[in-house]
Amino acid sequence: MNQDTICALATANGIGAIGIIRISGDQAFSISSKVFSGKNLEKVDSHTVHYGFIKDEGEMIDEVMVTVFRAPKTFTAENSVEISFHGSPYIAKKILEVLIKNGCRMAKAGEFTMLAFMNGRIDLSQAESIADLIASENEASRKVALSQLKGGITNEISFLRTDLLNFVSLIELELDFAEEDVEFADRSALNALLNKIESKLSSLIESFQYGNAIKNGTAVAIIGRPNAGKSTLLNALLKEERAIVSNIAGTTRDTIEEILHIKGHAFRLIDTAGLRETADEIEAIGVKKAKEKVENANVLVYLADASTKDFSEDLDILKPLLREDLKLIICATKIDEVSSAQYELVEDVFRKEISHEFDFIKISAVENQNIHELTNELSSYVEQLQSQENNVVITNQRHFEALRKSLEAVDKVKEAITHQISTELLAYELRNALEHLGEISGEVTNDEVLGNIFSKFCIGK
Repeated sequence: MNQDTICALATANGIGAIGIIRISGDQAFSISSKVFSGKNLEKVDSHTVHYGFIKDEGEMIDEVMVTVFRAPKTFTAENSVEISFHGSPYIAKKILEVLIKNGCRMAKAGEFTMLAFMNGRIDLSQAESIADLIASENEASRKVALSQLKGGITNEISFLRTDLLNFVSLIELELDFAEEDVEFADRSALNALLNKIESKLSSLIESFQYGNAIKNGTAVAIIGRPNAGKSTLLNALLKEERAIVSNIAGTTRDTIEEILHIKGHAFRLIDTAGLRETADEIEAIGVKKAKEKVENANVLVYLADASTKDFSEDLDILKPLLREDLKLIICATKIDEVSSAQYELVEDVFRKEISHEFDFIKISAVENQNIHELTNELSSYVEQLQSQENNVVITNQRHFEALRKSLEAVDKVKEAITHQISTELLAYELRNALEHLGEISGEVTNDEVLGNIFSKFCIGK
């Protein structure tokens, strides 16, 4: 159990109708009773709410409702109290001061959740999913974080780890009887298990691309020559005048980033400076930043002005930006100004000159024509990343690295079996695979990793 009794504001800073201060630790009830004018909190039942006042040496600070939670059926598995007060930052400060004066300590960032982990209430992946749930900004990220909070990742890994642990035990037993040259672990059965584990790990690793899109949003760079209609398209997608639109080429000097939600998924739209050679120092910096954004984008939306006759400059711009993992959408813009034959000509030019696969859409951002086709294409891109075979999605970089290392260790174990390498080396590689799998749930961890994870939480959680 925690030696200290900790307290912190659990609700967001600022003025609100209600604020909540959370207290956890052995002395939670006795300290709260010292400052609470109402029922004796040390004697009331668990999970009950009580009306009264918070006082400081006889002076009333606020009228409150206090909720009591008795260990172990609490978030931290310790005695806990929550004080609901009128949501004034000043009142919150006063209540925290009087709690500290009576024996509480201010909680560190993520300390309540760390206690829940240390006390066995949740595993490490569930702890991380709490932070993801708090930070979720769209329906997809909420659902994935909630699934992980319910133990989705841990359940997937625990079955694999248990089976592997059984084989490790048999291999270790073989080491004890090394002089007698006895084989306890069936190598063919172990190989079959490794194939199963390898398939599951590969599937989870592949889900990270989709998980990353859910958690951080899909980066969509909008690129094109000056005056191709990039800022107009951004405004049309956002349905607001976010970017300055002008007939003067080179108006956009810096990148503009905005979030767009489509069918529950987040897209980070990046409007960039028009790509061209320029003597203007400021515009040149904007062009350089635009190219850097493309390097980190998942999707490239290239705008080609359909009223142009020569697309050689567009092709010179586009070709160096292409890479194998980049989703490319080419939009012929300003179709309200040209004939259907002209935009068909545009598509023909790019089909002949670009070997990279792409989707071609004709749009008019000014007239709001076919913008829905672009949003549908963006939504389809994210949905296609999701594996239909795997219900668990990896969104955490730490989990991804642990899975990748586990897969490498499993491959080494298979290689050891194939080449009939010594039992000692086989046992070493098996322990490596177990260790990396255990890192996900926190069965194997260290203080530095824990400190890094929980330091990213907000205080009060």
